[in-house]
Amino acid sequence: MGKLTKNQKAIKEKFDFTKEYSIEDAAKVLKDISFTKFDSSVDLDIRLGVDPRKADQMVRGVVALPHGTGKDVRVLVLCSPDKEQEAKDAGADYVGLDDYIKKIEGGWTDVDVIITMPTVMAKVGKLGRVLGPRGLMPNPKSGTVTLEVGKAVKEVKQGKIDFKVDKFGIIHTSIGKVSFDTNKIVDNVTEMLQTIAKLKPASAKGTYFRSIHLSSTMSPGITIDKNTVAGL
Repeated sequence: MGKLTKNQKAIKEKFDFTKEYSIEDAAKVLKDISFTKFDSSVDLDIRLGVDPRKADQMVRGVVALPHGTGKDVRVLVLCSPDKEQEAKDAGADYVGLDDYIKKIEGGWTDVDVIITMPTVMAKVGKLGRVLGPRGLMPNPKSGTVTLEVGKAVKEVKQGKIDFKVDKFGIIHTSIGKVSFDTNKIVDNVTEMLQTIAKLKPASAKGTYFRSIHLSSTMSPGITIDKNTVAGL
């Protein structure tokens, strides 16, 4: 086994890999063991006791994080001309329709969220082959297909995120930045977990929350004690 680096030694001194932590203690430890020179994302990994292959056990939803994600979310609004100004006033980074559809067909996907309208979905739907694999396809369930494009843009900019369980039964999402105060990280994690708890499928048997881990970019995962989280 190779020698531990200076940062690895520091992590080993501050973090017990075998211990389960409360959200607050996990957030404090995470801030102590994050050594990147940039403001790392804080990630949450939740393994659920569901079978995503069954349609009635697909866990998917949206959550408005109390303190946002700390990320500058790039939003594209594909809309009719009468809604363009509303989208721009709300803070959308890109607004249009046919020109952006052509760009996307050519491979351009340099955005984080795409919002559109039911009335133009016939055009947008053709982009599924490009947008689907990247998780960018607008969806009514996530609020990204709506006539209220201005409201949708503001919500996304303020910290509303879309999440869903993957084929392994895991939800992976970013819920903030290491620079956030501990209380902000706690609030965001708690809101995320309580939202997922409300989405428990009736057909899911046994333990719903199998494991919960908090980590940052390039840090080890910290196990959260499920019994310390209200509402689970």
